[in-house]
Amino acid sequence: MTSGTAYDQPFFALLDGTPDGTPYPQTVHALGVLHAPSGRIEASDPYVSLGESLVVRVEPGSYPVFVTVADVSQERDGSHPREAYLSLVISDAAPVAEVRGVTPEGAEPADDGEHYGVGVDAGTVGFADAEAITRCMPPDSTDWYDLLFDSGEPGSWFELMDSADHYREGSANITMPLARAGENVVLTHSGWGDGFYPVVTTHAADGTLLGVHIDLLVAGPDDEEDEDED
Repeated sequence: MTSGTAYDQPFFALLDGTPDGTPYPQTVHALGVLHAPSGRIEASDPYVSLGESLVVRVEPGSYPVFVTVADVSQERDGSHPREAYLSLVISDAAPVAEVRGVTPEGAEPADDGEHYGVGVDAGTVGFADAEAITRCMPPDSTDWYDLLFDSGEPGSWFELMDSADHYREGSANITMPLARAGENVVLTHSGWGDGFYPVVTTHAADGTLLGVHIDLLVAGPDDEEDEDED
């Protein structure tokens, strides 16, 4: 159901170990399931643009979400983890044959060398069902920060993201406050922090959609190592 243009960046989402093409060891962490009853997946910085960001279509359903974390420490000893990809897995029935930049609802395909994505201003990215946001979040978004994000209560979004006992420190799977069927937001810190991050889809050889990913531009060649080799 998604369409897009060829993606020209290195891509290592959902790969444990040290894939060919990147010097960084990776670990993949499960973040539970995203419920997407409308099939309209919004990728956003949930603390800044929830309900106002890029939307792509998939088949309605509930899908597992994973964060791929790269160890960028010089010693490769696990001391400097950075989130590299947030991934919604639609199917794992076939290997990835193609990565495409998405074309969001209502948009024209991106020009060559350009990609649609998520603007981040609070160091966080997430997935949610776009229609569920309108039904399951309080109607006045100006209340969300004090009421939900940083309420000081044990279930605040900030506290859940900081908890190592809730999936992993730096990530969270949060049910929206007005949900009736588990409608939720799955979110994680955005690697190096604020910036603009491409949203891409992976496909099987026959074009079947396999996943939707936010590429946090962490994985790939180590520029400093390349310079040292030169």
